[in-house]
Amino acid sequence: MIIFKHAMKIPSALYQMKRNLSSKGSKLIDGKKISQEIQKEIRVEIDAWMNKGHRRPCLIAILVGENPASQKYVHNKMKAAKDIGITSKTIKLPNTTTESEIIEEIKRLNEDSSVDGILVQLPVPEHVSERNVCNAVDPHKDVDGFHITNMGRLAINLDTFVPATALGVIELIKRSQVPTLGKNVVVCGRSKNVGLPIALLLHSDARNECPGHEATVTICHRHTPPEELSCFTKRADIIITATGIVNLIKADMVKPGACIIDVGINRIMTEEGKPKIVGDVDFEAVCEVAGHITPVPGGVGPMTVAMLMFNTLKAAKNLVKNQQ
Repeated sequence: MIIFKHAMKIPSALYQMKRNLSSKGSKLIDGKKISQEIQKEIRVEIDAWMNKGHRRPCLIAILVGENPASQKYVHNKMKAAKDIGITSKTIKLPNTTTESEIIEEIKRLNEDSSVDGILVQLPVPEHVSERNVCNAVDPHKDVDGFHITNMGRLAINLDTFVPATALGVIELIKRSQVPTLGKNVVVCGRSKNVGLPIALLLHSDARNECPGHEATVTICHRHTPPEELSCFTKRADIIITATGIVNLIKADMVKPGACIIDVGINRIMTEEGKPKIVGDVDFEAVCEVAGHITPVPGGVGPMTVAMLMFNTLKAAKNLVKNQQ
């Protein structure tokens, strides 16, 4: 993709954070700015794609229920799609929709040749199997990368759809020019949608189809004893945490100069009684030690949406290629 080097307007809060970090030696990884650059690149690619006579890529989201967070996430995805020239639509289903009804809707979209990408916003209601729903999506239209075929291809380093958050984390590392070859990486969290695919990407072998990042990766999780977690993180050149545990990563657990990618999203109340979103990292303390660090919000979150758009364009190109 084309790399844009235009100066972007940085929100005042992030600007002040960058000034503060520069005096401490840490470099803030501005996910919002990088995601905007990526979306501009994709917009250029879509224009070029259409100039060759192809139709606009099409993304369909299925939203089941009235979860406010899910509604907001889908809204952000659809807005991004519109902004970069992807046709999009949200199919809203009531919370009482059965699993078989959801799967029937997915099958209809699978067979629709005008649809390139399909995503089912998670979580789904408790009476619905997340795994069954994700596996119902045609792997060629699975822009979330959650189908077992795409997860399996990722596990053996074959070209596939990679879950957007994992892809976004890798892109942040790459565009921040943080080396991975032979480096020690600790991934905190083993979820099949985030932690595991991040680990698979980082230890990928350059001799295969996936871009090889060639790192030595340790995966830690809820049953890793705290003292063991600290032993692992102190040796890590890169720490990626996606656990939902406030202040899991503290300054004394971080190797000086390490890169810290915080995927955690936690809602807390401040001493003044106001809601605040924070990550898994004790940001103020860790930025005194780290070489690179992502903020929360404004770090990984915007990248997830940008990489979903990347996957949608990829799906459109693949579907045309497969029809030739």
